[in-house]
Amino acid sequence: MPETVELFDRKLVRTRLQRATRGGFADFLLQRAAEDLDERLGAITRPFAAALDLGTATDAAVTVLRRRAGTSLAIWAAPADVSPRASLVADEERLPFADRSLNLVTSLLALQSVNDLPGTLIQIRRALKPDGLFIGCLLGGATLTELRQALVQAESERDGGVSPRVAPFADVRDLGGLLQRAGFALPVTDVEAATVRYGHPLSLLADLRAMGLTNALQARRRTPLRRATLLRALDIYATAFADPDGRVRASFEMIWLSGWGPHESQQQPLRPGSAKARLADALNTIERKAGDKAGN
Repeated sequence: MPETVELFDRKLVRTRLQRATRGGFADFLLQRAAEDLDERLGAITRPFAAALDLGTATDAAVTVLRRRAGTSLAIWAAPADVSPRASLVADEERLPFADRSLNLVTSLLALQSVNDLPGTLIQIRRALKPDGLFIGCLLGGATLTELRQALVQAESERDGGVSPRVAPFADVRDLGGLLQRAGFALPVTDVEAATVRYGHPLSLLADLRAMGLTNALQARRRTPLRRATLLRALDIYATAFADPDGRVRASFEMIWLSGWGPHESQQQPLRPGSAKARLADALNTIERKAGDKAGN
């Protein structure tokens, strides 16, 4: 098996999350995700006795789980240096749970910074009981597209080249494939776009720091961004992405994933050849055998 690419400096990710959660965490995206989680779980009437929230930076998700009727155990698992208030110390890439021990696993805005997302999804699926549910939210590829464009243009102009400063977030189609590869039944992905407006791009940078989302890529440039380059990037941002009232936009793409632990009671695909109706009839077209030419 190929080795996992170390895209993120996981120690730095935890350090910056720790700084954010202890210094006035900017939780507006996380609160929105928690409200969406509550709504999505509200559409499911069945109880989940043993529930786990994995890696969420605050107790927003586990609070939702503890309010659900029928949940007798709700665990908030996170690295100790991210949130000392979590009920269990755990890393998202090394889950300390027995196979088939959980009915529900959630995770909000945490899994986009793991290096081995396929491995984490496999561990989650193994920890789920048959017909248990995983539902998570992570940041997707359109996140911070405005900031990425401004930084690329500014570094090209001022420094003669570019360096990775915004993480290459996952694409929704790729994530759907990862759920299938991890062995989830009935996998579903969907996207919710959030646009946040700021009086100045510097306010966005302050919020990213307060969310623990500043650059933690292994391939990041180790020297600070030059003042001239930063000022040019801010000018580009304010010019290219301002609304008529002068406020600038910042895009966040929130991708939702869900999948079930396989169980015999779930809807199963039909066996090949078991169809009772012809596709050609349903489409009102003429069926031709392989090799037939049009008009024959």
